[in-house]
Amino acid sequence: MYARIRPLLFRADPESIHGWTLAALQLAGGVGPARWLLSRTFCVADPRLRTEAFGLTFENPVGLAAGYDKDARAVQGLASLGFGHIEVGTVTRQPQPGNPKPRVFRLPEDEALINRMGFPNAGAERMRRRLQRRRPAGVRIGVNIGKGKDTPLELAVDDYLELLRTFHGRADYIAVNVSSPNTLGLRRLQARGYLESLLRALLAERTRLGGTPQVPLLVKVAPDLADAELEDAVGAIATAGAEGIVATNTTLARDGLRSPCQQEAGGLSGVPLRERSLDCVRAIVRLTGGRLPVVAVGGIARPDDVRRALDAGAALVQVYTGLVYRGPALVRSTLSELYA
Repeated sequence: MYARIRPLLFRADPESIHGWTLAALQLAGGVGPARWLLSRTFCVADPRLRTEAFGLTFENPVGLAAGYDKDARAVQGLASLGFGHIEVGTVTRQPQPGNPKPRVFRLPEDEALINRMGFPNAGAERMRRRLQRRRPAGVRIGVNIGKGKDTPLELAVDDYLELLRTFHGRADYIAVNVSSPNTLGLRRLQARGYLESLLRALLAERTRLGGTPQVPLLVKVAPDLADAELEDAVGAIATAGAEGIVATNTTLARDGLRSPCQQEAGGLSGVPLRERSLDCVRAIVRLTGGRLPVVAVGGIARPDDVRRALDAGAALVQVYTGLVYRGPALVRSTLSELYA
């Protein structure tokens, strides 16, 4: 059915369609019979799907990537689509509008998107209250945190520390976003010196906050790092003692695209990112000897994409652009085929 209505949806502005979809999922998630119907339609319950990563158990290995639900508005509705985890955000300390519109572009010929959103969100306090009120059962919730647009790079640690304090005890894990291409200077935080210092400060603060078990810290890296840069970033993550890596964010590369809007500024996601992301996963697994769990994201749209990511050493996978092109049955069809 989704294949039939997708051409109609694609006539509208992509950010508007996304907003309407999120609103519908938020509404459905707040109504018991609607949640039940969605779950019956889209969820797959099978103990063989359970996955262990960074000290947590996930009902299945397929999650929703950060960026889809930036403010944790629709976690209950999204959970009813069968995800094993949902990563909300990127959230910043204070509300911010993000970059000027238009800022999302479809590339249908490439099954891809370009976005230059710039972390638009309602701020950490609004998300904290939402997560405190509504948490879907059986689905892990990760919170993706980022530096505010107006925060100088040398003060970025203050933003991340305050966000850790806000979501400590309210998130199943926290993903530190230092790799978005749409916040000026942010990717400089992936340099070994910056990154190791940031993570040591976060891990020390986590220890001070206490709690058992302590919330796992993951780091989201860019797919555009050179081999030596990736080795440095992974070294900093492992040395500091973070629990995992999300690989990868969107790319600035535009290799081999066919769509007319390919030169729009922003990060590219979807099928063209698949091999670049897989290479990054393989490199991280090799550099860490498989000791650091990796969440693979980028170009995952079909069961074979999930299989290849897991075979490359990923513990979990995440989808986003694949959901736009494949529709709400993506998780069910993927899990049903993968574990048939």
